Amino acid sequence: MTKLGLIVTQRIAYKVTTKRKHSDAVADNMLNQNFNPVAPDKVWAGDVRYLQTSEGWMYLAIVMDLYSRRILGWHINKCMTTDLVSKAMMEAYHLRQPPKGLVFYSDKGSQYTSNRYRRLLSYYGIRVSMGDVGTCWDNAVVERFFDSLKHDWLLKVPQLTREHMRADVTAYMRYYNLERLHTANGNLSPVEYEHNSLRKVS
Repeated sequence: MTKLGLIVTQRIAYKVTTKRKHSDAVADNMLNQNFNPVAPDKVWAGDVRYLQTSEGWMYLAIVMDLYSRRILGWHINKCMTTDLVSKAMMEAYHLRQPPKGLVFYSDKGSQYTSNRYRRLLSYYGIRVSMGDVGTCWDNAVVERFFDSLKHDWLLKVPQLTREHMRADVTAYMRYYNLERLHTANGNLSPVEYEHNSLRKVS
């Protein structure tokens, strides 16, 4: 490597980015790193990621169905608030209309532990599961999604404006759900995997 002038670039270690208020409630971890539910709309997971542009930061919240790895809802904004994660969840819920009892897994960030967000999940009949603070492996599938978004897509072109970032993320969501193959799905895209599952049931 020295002869070829190669340098190893290390990824930045995971850091806790938001902390809950001590008055906000937390939930037990019902997943315990079991990321393979047996059917759609049994377990969803979500998280928030910082995305950098030349104009400043953007924040992306997602909701993923762990069965197919499909992104059901997402929202991007320049402010990281409870509204950010709420809009991602509302989009996912209105897309799927899942039965009551669905589990939603997240970390213990302030957006997810807020009373407002917990009321939203309660209204939808969604059970809450949370991982330990700073334990990225507890949400490894979502972490892999963000890693792919960043290294396979966003870093390939300069992100000069927030509007460009929004458009690029929108394009990736379409590619990820409809075209990107997943080994966990038998080398099918999330949407193809769900369609195949429906055909088997019928």
